[in-house]
Amino acid sequence: MTADGLRPLADTSTDWPARKVVRALGLRERAPHAMRPRVVAAMIASIDGRSTIQGRSVALGHPADRALLRELRTAVDAILVGTATMRAERYANLLDDDQRRQRVASGLEAEPIVATLSRRLDVPTDIPLLAETTARVQIYTEAEGEVPSAGAWVALQRFAAGELTVPAVLEHLGAERGARAVLCEGGPLLLRQLVAAECLDDLRITVSPLLVAGAGPTPLRGDRLDPPVGMTLRDVHRADDHLFLHYAS
Repeated sequence: MTADGLRPLADTSTDWPARKVVRALGLRERAPHAMRPRVVAAMIASIDGRSTIQGRSVALGHPADRALLRELRTAVDAILVGTATMRAERYANLLDDDQRRQRVASGLEAEPIVATLSRRLDVPTDIPLLAETTARVQIYTEAEGEVPSAGAWVALQRFAAGELTVPAVLEHLGAERGARAVLCEGGPLLLRQLVAAECLDDLRITVSPLLVAGAGPTPLRGDRLDPPVGMTLRDVHRADDHLFLHYAS
């Protein structure tokens, strides 16, 4: 404990406790809903609520935040991410070799599935992820067509018009891909869909010590939730001036 009562998260030089924080979530335990995997979201925002600077989240981050995200990826079966986020963040190299070995030792595949939703099949085919031979990408769409792979395993699951929903995606990931735990990495429209469908179990949000202003995105975007959705604060950590909050539904 520090003098302000917050547990430090910031020793990146030795045994940084990101792995312990993720283990405490118990993501491999049974999901609270039998029909879908457990879902945890990881987001970052400035003090004034902006989730990007010049279109990307990386400028808001901290080494502890990046370590925590990669440990979350190590613990889950699948990553759920919007196509706009994949494009903006140039998805690639989700894990390092040590984390892949850790997954295999735990009985998981070396890489989590990367799942994305695109009704019109507007998938960024030039991102480095699709050229990685160890990557597995699951695409959900209502459109015809294919997504070329430059080396990654790519699978498409098509839905009839109007039937592509977040609950349907999670049900498929659980039933057909064996997913018990899913990490949502945004963007804000996808996160809102999860919340509105009552499919978000845990939210890990990092508060970056920056004031950004402007009209950039916020962690949640879309129509107002009516009523607002309440969550319970489970844990708080800090790394320098960054705060790490864990909320549960």
